[in-house]
Amino acid sequence: MAPLSHNTKVILLAIFIAFGGFLFGYDIGVISGCLIMPDFIERFGEGSPGSKVLTASRQSIITSLLSAGTFVGALGQAFTSDSLGRRGSILLWSAIFTVGTAIQTGTETSVVQITIGRFIAGLGVGAMSAIVPLYNGETAPKALRGTLLVMYQLQIIIGIFISYIIDLGTHTINNSASWRIPVGLQMLWGLILLSGIFFLPESPRHLLGKGRADDARRVIADLNSVPTDDPLVNEVIEELEFGIRAENEGGKATWLECFSTRNKLWYRTMNGMMLQFIQQLNGQNFYYYYGDTFFQSAGTELSAYVIQTILGAVSVAGTVPALYLIESMGRRKSLLTGSVLEAICALIAGLVGHYTLAPSGTPASQLTKRNKQGGDTLIAFAVLHVFSFSMFWGPTPWVYLGESFPLRVRSKAIALGSATNWIWNFLLSFFAPRIAAKIGPLILLIFFGMLVFGFGYVYLFIPETKGLSLEEVDEMYRAGVKPWHSSSWRPHLYDKGVEEKEVREVREKADQEI
Repeated sequence: MAPLSHNTKVILLAIFIAFGGFLFGYDIGVISGCLIMPDFIERFGEGSPGSKVLTASRQSIITSLLSAGTFVGALGQAFTSDSLGRRGSILLWSAIFTVGTAIQTGTETSVVQITIGRFIAGLGVGAMSAIVPLYNGETAPKALRGTLLVMYQLQIIIGIFISYIIDLGTHTINNSASWRIPVGLQMLWGLILLSGIFFLPESPRHLLGKGRADDARRVIADLNSVPTDDPLVNEVIEELEFGIRAENEGGKATWLECFSTRNKLWYRTMNGMMLQFIQQLNGQNFYYYYGDTFFQSAGTELSAYVIQTILGAVSVAGTVPALYLIESMGRRKSLLTGSVLEAICALIAGLVGHYTLAPSGTPASQLTKRNKQGGDTLIAFAVLHVFSFSMFWGPTPWVYLGESFPLRVRSKAIALGSATNWIWNFLLSFFAPRIAAKIGPLILLIFFGMLVFGFGYVYLFIPETKGLSLEEVDEMYRAGVKPWHSSSWRPHLYDKGVEEKEVREVREKADQEI
């Protein structure tokens, strides 16, 4: 059997590492379905036996505790990824996630136990959200970097879709198996990641930082399918050593340095955090978390589980083109396009839903033709909203986060961006059901306003980073390039660099022929 090429190995590694995103996506979908399962409501709802209800406040507590854990985990990994290595850190946080899911699965009637289990599982999910772009960014070639970073978002969406299918298959069971099966399967996903990590190489950059040059050389040679004394290995080693020296220049990097004026780090860190903030308030997570309960008032003949499964399939279908669009359209144009499309969907769905939907809890026999038409319209634009998000705002902020920072502060800046994502995810999941209980579909107008704001922010502050090395990103910020001019900006001595590259490629080809 022929050995795998470098790109094939890197892609396989990236796909497996991005499985951490699958863990988060699966949990989002699972808890959404559990919230309307009769046995789950009877065990964790409020009221007298036989007539319990899962109030908006209790829904928000159960749902949001995972996001609270992800915030802590995203920051915590910045310490473990340096001390234990990228590989050892993934191992640790995968184990923590698995423990958290075991606690949830074993819950009988205790809301406290299930929320604690979700918090612990969230620690692992949050840590993985920061480690994935860190690991992939250190192993991926520049030409594939954007595509491989999109893999994380794709795995999140696949996880959501798979959970919807499982919920659809188990929700008719008349006992606790209806929710224990989908929740308990998360232990299997955690164990898969735990077992597979033993086959993954450590980050060469981390090995060099620990003085293990021979180990780093072997990993690089294996990833590129060349001998350890190959010139390519020497070149990569030299580049990594240069980056490590730059990172350690002036002492160990601090969290405060992420907000320093050096190379406009404060600007870049704030951009990463703002993109994650806007992403969480796009509106799609409202459908993911509370779509089942929200669509019950839509008057459609389809069950809420079927609608969620359709949304999951649409999300997967939308994310696949993003693997290509992220490099063809670029980061900036993707975000601007997504803002416009999603804003239109949120505006129409919110207004139509407000003026046509019946109040939540209205018996099906009392729903009018107008109610049902309004419900169908809301669902249609919800599908289009989720599809647009999956192509643009879903993956792009993660890509930008993974490629916008110099090596010196990279792990900390990524941790800050990831933590911002999770704190707003927590706030959304905690307050959204309470707000929706008071204003109904008009909550979608809040997301419309955020998307309008997002368009303006991207246009004014987010430069294009497609195809640029870390050094070229630094140069662009130092040059003070206006974001709306960044797509056509060329690095200093660009033409000379192209000429030199062409000469080098000709020489390498000649050497191979000899």
